[in-house]
Amino acid sequence: MTPVELSRTVLRAVRRAVDGGELSVSVPGRAVVTPPGPGGCGDYATNIALQLARPAGQLPRRVAEILRPHLSGTDGIADVVVTGPGFLNFSLSDAHALPTALVEEILGSGARYGFGDGLSGQVVQLHAAREVRAVVVMDAVSRILRSQGALVRTSCEGPPAAEWTDVLGVRVDAHGTPEAPAPLDVGIRPVPAPADPVSLGRDAARWALLHPAAHDRPRITDEHLVQREGNPLFRVRYAHARTRALTRNAADLGFTTRSTAPAEPAVPAEPAVPAEPAVPAAPVAPSEPAVSVAPSEPAVSAAPAEPAESAAPAEPAEPAVPAAPVAPSEPAVSAAPAEPGEPADPRHTLTPLLADHPRILAQAAAHRAPDRLARHLVTVADAVLAVLPTVLPRGDEKPSAAHRARLALAEAAGTVLAGGLSLLGIDAPEHL
Repeated sequence: MTPVELSRTVLRAVRRAVDGGELSVSVPGRAVVTPPGPGGCGDYATNIALQLARPAGQLPRRVAEILRPHLSGTDGIADVVVTGPGFLNFSLSDAHALPTALVEEILGSGARYGFGDGLSGQVVQLHAAREVRAVVVMDAVSRILRSQGALVRTSCEGPPAAEWTDVLGVRVDAHGTPEAPAPLDVGIRPVPAPADPVSLGRDAARWALLHPAAHDRPRITDEHLVQREGNPLFRVRYAHARTRALTRNAADLGFTTRSTAPAEPAVPAEPAVPAEPAVPAAPVAPSEPAVSVAPSEPAVSAAPAEPAESAAPAEPAEPAVPAAPVAPSEPAVSAAPAEPGEPADPRHTLTPLLADHPRILAQAAAHRAPDRLARHLVTVADAVLAVLPTVLPRGDEKPSAAHRARLALAEAAGTVLAGGLSLLGIDAPEHL
């Protein structure tokens, strides 16, 4: 269920409540759905109850309680929780289930995710001119072919220059032109590089030669070294580095993607201490952790919630027209930027791209086209960069299953980026 679909579901719930006589309001034209803010929970939240409270003549929380039963049984919604003054928080039944198997497969396979055996048993002889781009492209094609099970042998018209092997990392099995070429020979003849790329260093030089299609003229300039958004190579490597940083940041916050164990042991660890006293006094200690006053407070989230209530209902009370301006203040829970247009959840964009990675590798191998893989990595990087801001808890939020699922998805994306860069012969840095 996408945010747009969830918004429509919320409006249908309002309509049912109105038709049933539970609410006396006009059904609004849209319901703002955003990621939950401080004190919230689940995958998404809406302030529709705060929006309808004044015209309904009821408290926002009462309106939320009226709408909750109309939303709870809906397909795609696993749970609906009311928090704060009346925010409805949704946990989607398919939000984690659908990508779970994919994420587990990626994390389990590591850099080999997407490797296949479609070319198993096939012997491919690649032959290139003694030209830097041809040799680098041949090197990348051989890596991709081997990832699909092919047996590859590479050869070049002449011995590659020392800097091609030392700096650019190319490997050629043999050099020279055979008198009788084997029928399996595949000629690698891209448009030659207009300048020597060695000065760019291994990563930037290989990207400059591999990212353009074979029939396109590569640009051998310092633009590939610029650490800015306009540089596709930078975006790919930066996205990977950010996923690794998120893993470290999550560990600092006490949670990880692998399981809930790292977060929970912190609680059981303390009850373990009472094991030493066998005296009746010991039960008192375990009973205190059971109360868990600290965790219960964030659940109530009195502090973050009340400001939202006073901000939203209070202002509309005075001006009838300013009711619209109040909308921006209501979503204070999840930042106003999400309000314009209810954008699609970036996770729904990223997941299909990760699932498509094996197909991209197979196509790149079949067409001897490493540029297809390079462009795919740029698309994945752009998608994961949009997801990263939603991964870690914000404000008073506590790490939850939703955060673990988002972190797992980000780690899976980082794995795909690292594996893809490796096939192109490019380093995927942990820090950037």
